[in-house]
Amino acid sequence: MYADAHRPYLEEMKPYEELVEEALAASFSGWDFGWLGYRAVSADLSWSYDRLARSALEQATRVLDIDTGGGELLASLAPLPEATIATEGYEPNVPLAQCRLAALGVDVRRHGVLDPLPVEDDAVDLVLNRHGRLEAPELARVLRTGGVLVTQQVGSRNHADLNEALGAPPVMLAAANHCEGAVNALHEQGFEILEAAEEWPEFVFLDVGAIVFHLRAIPWQIPDFDVDKYEPALRALDQRIRTEGPFVAHNHRYLIRARRQAR
Repeated sequence: MYADAHRPYLEEMKPYEELVEEALAASFSGWDFGWLGYRAVSADLSWSYDRLARSALEQATRVLDIDTGGGELLASLAPLPEATIATEGYEPNVPLAQCRLAALGVDVRRHGVLDPLPVEDDAVDLVLNRHGRLEAPELARVLRTGGVLVTQQVGSRNHADLNEALGAPPVMLAAANHCEGAVNALHEQGFEILEAAEEWPEFVFLDVGAIVFHLRAIPWQIPDFDVDKYEPALRALDQRIRTEGPFVAHNHRYLIRARRQAR
């Protein structure tokens, strides 16, 4: 199916060396995958995180966005409440988020990997978290009674088929990083679960350059990824795409909406 749909592109595909060289030269900042264009496309989830976040924002007065990246998604949800905080732990992203979100009145705060959230106790009534750290005790600390969490997470089986195709070790996300484990952790901290769902949508790569760019952008998928080290496997995957059609991996995503109950 995918081979037929993309036959013109596959027939005119650039040589392996050129695809890889372009992917290595491409810049990546914040959380912008625009360079990939149509060359790497994910199937839709049954839910829309953006829609759920916008709906929750209508009822919120004090908001926290965890691991905001370069602030791209949060900015797209404007208008935002005046008391909105965004945290970010990846140092190069902090100035990008500050620049993008300053005009929206967002307070961008650095968040060290092992540090508590830089937010006071009972400070917010809505936490947004798209693919950020999900620490149930910290969420319980910063959310007021009745406060709401809306989160979409990357599960531990994300793109496991890509690691397998390249002969790389399994993805180094916690093996328990799945919907049931997260729901149980939130229950233990006094949350009422309003909605929970988990899906594995297809993620289609049209060429090996898209795969290289993708792995550079998310280094935790294959921590030791290097095009020279993985050249034989990359060339084999390149040839497989040219003969059989696009490579299909699978995302692992789960959604949780939860409310902080009285302590």
